[in-house]
Amino acid sequence: MDVGELLSFKPEQTPKRPSDFERDHQNDDDDEHSPEPEPSRSQPPKKVHRSDQNASARDTPVLPAKEPQISEEERLSILKFVETEEADGEVLDESGLKKMLLLFEKRVLKNQEMRIKFPDNAEKFMESEIELNDAIQELHAVATVPDLYPLLVELNGVASLLDLLSHQNSDISVAVVNLLQELTDVDILHESMDGTETLIEALRNQQAAGLLVQNLERLDESVKEEADGVHNTLAIFENLIEVKADIAKEVAEQGLLQWIMKRLRAKIPFDANKLYCSEILSILLQDTNENRITLGNIDGIDVLLQQLAVYKRHDPNSAEEQEFMENLFNSLCSALMAKENREKFLKGEGLQLMNLMLREKKLSRNGSLKVLDHAMAGPDGRDNCNKFVDILGLRTIFPLFMKTPKRSKKRLLSTDEHEEHIVTIIASMLRNCKGSQRQRLLSKFTENEFEKVERLMELHRKYLEKVETMDREIDQEMQIDEDEQNDDMVYVKRLSGGLFTLQLVDYIILEISCMDVVKQRVLKILNLHNGSMKMIRNIMREYAGNLGDASDSDWREQEQAHILQLIDRF
Repeated sequence: MDVGELLSFKPEQTPKRPSDFERDHQNDDDDEHSPEPEPSRSQPPKKVHRSDQNASARDTPVLPAKEPQISEEERLSILKFVETEEADGEVLDESGLKKMLLLFEKRVLKNQEMRIKFPDNAEKFMESEIELNDAIQELHAVATVPDLYPLLVELNGVASLLDLLSHQNSDISVAVVNLLQELTDVDILHESMDGTETLIEALRNQQAAGLLVQNLERLDESVKEEADGVHNTLAIFENLIEVKADIAKEVAEQGLLQWIMKRLRAKIPFDANKLYCSEILSILLQDTNENRITLGNIDGIDVLLQQLAVYKRHDPNSAEEQEFMENLFNSLCSALMAKENREKFLKGEGLQLMNLMLREKKLSRNGSLKVLDHAMAGPDGRDNCNKFVDILGLRTIFPLFMKTPKRSKKRLLSTDEHEEHIVTIIASMLRNCKGSQRQRLLSKFTENEFEKVERLMELHRKYLEKVETMDREIDQEMQIDEDEQNDDMVYVKRLSGGLFTLQLVDYIILEISCMDVVKQRVLKILNLHNGSMKMIRNIMREYAGNLGDASDSDWREQEQAHILQLIDRF
């Protein structure tokens, strides 16, 4: 079938002006025939043009006819033709890669020789530098065939590329970074498991992370191309960690954490790279406890608090800056999961900052709630709990407990999320506070005719209803497919459906019922709403049975014994 004839049956169209891209392409073609090529920054690989046959087809005079009716057979023929045309382009194979790498190595050696011969005469070695840059651009074709990655490694291509990261000309190192970013693109890596394993192992053996960090140190972000190089370097780290999570520890050890802290502290206006730094920091701390400890050792907690202090009285100026702030809050929450950082947070006056953020009613209030939740949880949060009472934090937290703010641009947390954080903070204080701090906390529940007890029982009813609804849904699912879910999956689903908050609410009820006047009020409210003490006891027994951190069995046993004692007393 003649595709030219088929394509000619298009309605007449108004000629359009050439786009900027087409003009640039025309200029690029003209530049190729110029006698002396100009040195340029690294460019992405050129796209393959359509064949002359397609070009001539587009140039065929258009018949002013009605909209053509193409049959299914003709449509399939056109699709087949297009697929064939695309497949006819040159596909890189082993011999092609070997030739490409051989040319690349020659260009590297030639550039080295010219730089040694004429170290002070840039004109003499500039041509060899341009040729080297062109050879690097040609290697972008390898990213389209990840099955060739093992051969690339075997022929020392990766080692040669990493050596160029220390090249005197930062343009060359940026070109290498751009190439590595494309080679490690997650979508490409998933196309070939063998190629992925080989490439990543080679990068790890060659200490690529350390070399990339050293290159970051010398890049000048006031130059657009070098700023793009910084962004692509961070993208390489993100790609590698997404494919191999354990690489997060290696890259942090090889200097990436220190560089990110330095970049965050820099007096540079907010930009895309600062946002990307916060994203990578959040990834590094998310699941790697060693990185959390390292962050604390390099004064990272203070850096995070200093960066967040900006948003105490001022909201971010853009959606991107808001994302940056949220990334910092998430990083701080992750860092506080390491007990070593709780003391640093306390000494750095993190509690005071979070308390002020809650009072200011800015966007930062959302993140400060989460941070307080993490800082005060568990046995390692005892000092922070007592300090929070000392700095008059109860005056801040209980108004939020009594009335959940309406969701708006200022409060991004849902009602359930907000209530969960508030209840968790109060439960942590009841668990950890001793002496006068505990007495001040308990006295809050007797103020204003037990209004806080009323609110507590209101939350109990709300989340009990949520859990009962979830239990009915799970029962229906189990009837349909009994093998679909095991006990652990069912319990996790119930926790996310409201059971977690209900357990904490009931824990608070048990703790404050040590005061007889409060206990009588709780019983009165239960009877008024047809509630039962038995239900609260059952919820708390289930809570005690599933409690704890496997890494701290002593604390778990003590807490279980304490909860069972509260149940018996109740």
